[in-house]
Amino acid sequence: MSAAPEDNYLTHARGFRSWALTLDHKRIGVMYLISIVASFFLGGLFAELVRTELISPGRTIMGKDMYNQVFTLHGAVMVFLFIIPGIPAALGNFILPIMLGAKDVAFPRLNLASYYLWILGAVFFVCVLAFGGLDTGWTFYTPYSTSTDTRVILAVTGAFILGFSSIFTGINFIATIHMLRPPGMTWFRLPLFLWSLYATALIQVLATPVLGITLFLVGVERLLGLGIFDPKLGGDPVLFQHFFWFYSHPAVYIMILPGMGIISEVISVFSRKHIFGYKFIAVSSIAIALLGFLVWGHHMFTSGQSKLASVIFSALTFSVSIPSAIKVFNWLATMYKGSIALFTPMLYALTFIFLFGIGGLTGLFLGALATDVHLHDTYFIVAHFHYVMVGGTLSAFLAGLHYWWPKITGRMYSEFWGRIGALLVFVGFNLTFFPQFALGSRGMPRRYYDYGAMLEEHPEFYGYHFLSTLGSYMLGIALVVVMVYLIASLFNGRRAVANPWGGATLEWQCSSPPPHDNFPLQPRVGDPYAVRDFQFDAAVGGYVRKTGHA
Repeated sequence: MSAAPEDNYLTHARGFRSWALTLDHKRIGVMYLISIVASFFLGGLFAELVRTELISPGRTIMGKDMYNQVFTLHGAVMVFLFIIPGIPAALGNFILPIMLGAKDVAFPRLNLASYYLWILGAVFFVCVLAFGGLDTGWTFYTPYSTSTDTRVILAVTGAFILGFSSIFTGINFIATIHMLRPPGMTWFRLPLFLWSLYATALIQVLATPVLGITLFLVGVERLLGLGIFDPKLGGDPVLFQHFFWFYSHPAVYIMILPGMGIISEVISVFSRKHIFGYKFIAVSSIAIALLGFLVWGHHMFTSGQSKLASVIFSALTFSVSIPSAIKVFNWLATMYKGSIALFTPMLYALTFIFLFGIGGLTGLFLGALATDVHLHDTYFIVAHFHYVMVGGTLSAFLAGLHYWWPKITGRMYSEFWGRIGALLVFVGFNLTFFPQFALGSRGMPRRYYDYGAMLEEHPEFYGYHFLSTLGSYMLGIALVVVMVYLIASLFNGRRAVANPWGGATLEWQCSSPPPHDNFPLQPRVGDPYAVRDFQFDAAVGGYVRKTGHA
């Protein structure tokens, strides 16, 4: 039941203009996907350069100033150009309206504008790379950002513009979910991926202006010499930290909540079971979004804030783990006694649970005052952050990309190479970042260019750095493998049917790839997790609804 060549969004209109000025959410999602993946590989290249430099003590491939700029750009590109927009802007844009049975998002022109704002912000980061680099760390901490001679103004302008892109996307998603749900799709018949995008959009709209204003003030301080954050001018650098983390800790959930929504979809479909505890998972997304605004101070335990404030932020930090744990336990309960099929999306979902579990549990050490003071600004932080953000968000992104790839492209990828890629990603990631927990617990500071002077007291540092660098090479090779077989599927992959996995959400009721208007008729709304109402039909080559099931 493949779509006819002339009857899908890819062939509806042709030529550069038809893509550049499109208002079709699916085409905008595809353009986002291509752009964001390109940014990911650019950020990954910087990461490989950093790890290559650290494979041995002393200078390896670059000097210390270049090293500072490379790790800064690695963080900035990965966070602002990939992790934050990755799932909502690319997969969310493509899937959200189809999951609602709608023709498009509520504001198609705003959707296109948000994409071009993202492109403009990315151009500023490219200009930073071309015209002198950036040496502040991705957090733009003052007084680094107010005293360095590198291109801070270009970088904060790029991040400022990217913030508008994020806000526009959030507004669009909130309006779409409120206004375009079809008859019969009540709030508690909403797919959990849409719940996660809704919670994410709330954070985008409420938190992103704080970052935008903060970065604007950094630019004003550099240009006009006003004393806002720079202590030499009478400013307060801790004030910058409060502003920055008031946005950036909620931004952690901008990064991870959409991934959690993907995992809910994948776990149910590939376990052939209704999701366990649907309402608890749905409400926990909103709880994470709200609690995320209250915990920013745990990033500042060593900044000199009052002991009372630190104790309060520590307690709040532990409380935010509760809704996340609810999701994990409900996913495990969904899999219990399920008919689990280890297709590639499910492998990435299991990878997510494992890696996010490690990231979450190691976060408990950082939420406790007694241990955070010792671990602060060490490689333990680097490992924890990457297990949550990369191990979590990247794994979920790859799960969603493989899950919806047949719907997006109308082609099936090689399942054999998909499983090989998932295995290599899992091993490479753990080999890269797990040794960093040991490095950090033994006192290795993060962001150091050279650790040679520490080897007399800590000779194990060399071995851990060597293992971590080898793991980064394996992870890089794994991601190239994934890119190659996905691109190859566009040319020689077999055609995808409407419902190759047996999902019960609405996007599986339209052809693959979807028509320009998504559905010729209003699709039938039902329980989005009634996956047992579908059975595999060998004649069709995919899943069809069992007769007699509404």
